[in-house]
Amino acid sequence: MKPIDLVIKIGSMGLIQKEDGALDYNIFQRLGDDLRPGMALITSGATEIGRLDYIRRTGVELHGDPEQDKTDYAAQGQIILMDNYRRFVRPEFGVRQVLVEHTHFNDPQKREHILKLFMRAADQGCIPIINYNDPVSDEENRKMELASRALSGPVVECVDNDETAAVVASLVGAKMLILLTTTEGIYLDKDDPTTLVREVFAPDIEALRVKVTELMTHCEGASRAGANGARAKLAYALRAAEHGSQVIIGHARHHIRALQNGSAPCTRIGVQA
Repeated sequence: MKPIDLVIKIGSMGLIQKEDGALDYNIFQRLGDDLRPGMALITSGATEIGRLDYIRRTGVELHGDPEQDKTDYAAQGQIILMDNYRRFVRPEFGVRQVLVEHTHFNDPQKREHILKLFMRAADQGCIPIINYNDPVSDEENRKMELASRALSGPVVECVDNDETAAVVASLVGAKMLILLTTTEGIYLDKDDPTTLVREVFAPDIEALRVKVTELMTHCEGASRAGANGARAKLAYALRAAEHGSQVIIGHARHHIRALQNGSAPCTRIGVQA
């Protein structure tokens, strides 16, 4: 069975032209051109794209309960998100939407079912495109279920798609996880692009934990309200590295191969072979 060696995650703001409040079709085209069977894509964007689409059609934003508004936007944006991936992924490859929730990874049988789905996709010339199932996820029920499961051991939440990406990379045994964002990587000073940290490598996982933890002290802020920012990104990158993946954090404007071969600036994290 063909493995999934590469897991890619792109954040909401990587798909949006922030200054215009519109989709960045250049990003969709570049990413769609790069995707191949044997890769899996975790994508954010449904909620923000749904919000922008709602405003474009009605001229106003929703002003109800914030959680319900998020649910409604996500349901509206999901179809637009997937339509654009299907439009730009090469026509000879199939695209398979996989909407997941935390329970799919915390339950052994569901986790095995999802794994087999991913592996079959690679074998069948298809690319799984994965997103958290926000339209049917209720925060209160989710918290209650997670609290119950936590009594029996560690759990994953997967509400942050960086975490979902790390979990998927671990599940499929990916050699590499690429986190696409709106910066070139992790900076010692977010206001000084010359402080980009290009490599965070160590001879073993314990030494890597020390390095990543120290780097977290330089991180602050996020690209949008509700996002967890660079500190959380590093925490999830470390989780993926603990399971054997090399992690690259880089700008969504770069081709995947440029990030892989080091011709584009980025931050690389992992245990040295």
